[in-house]
Amino acid sequence: MSFLPPRSPYGLIQEDLWPDEWKILVACVFLNCTSRRQAEKILPRFFGRWPTPEAILGADPVEVEDMVAPLGFRKVRTKRVMEMSKAYRGAWVHASDLPGVGPYASRAWEIFCKNQLGGDAPKDGALTRYWNWRKHDQEKNVR
Repeated sequence: MSFLPPRSPYGLIQEDLWPDEWKILVACVFLNCTSRRQAEKILPRFFGRWPTPEAILGADPVEVEDMVAPLGFRKVRTKRVMEMSKAYRGAWVHASDLPGVGPYASRAWEIFCKNQLGGDAPKDGALTRYWNWRKHDQEKNVR
């Protein structure tokens, strides 16, 4: 990646995981339908145990389910992370090409991994605040 996304006053998880796009995508899967507070408890342990897509592909799904259980949807999250990680290692162009990557993860990937803010605000509250902050910062620097 040839750019460094600016640090915001919001301290999004994606800012801490940059430049590792796989970790950003995993975090987004974990953040779906749960709070940041819950995801922040799981992510360091998860990435400590499985730091790469290759590592998670060798994991026992029951062990992954046990770790992500506090987030809810343990079987669904495990399946999504493992399927996404397998596809991540293959040929893809846009994050939305990967299984389990919805609009939130796709937009986060565009913003943090590709430096593509786009014209429309994301639908997620925290990501929208970051997007608005970046847009305002860009407009200020253009003047």
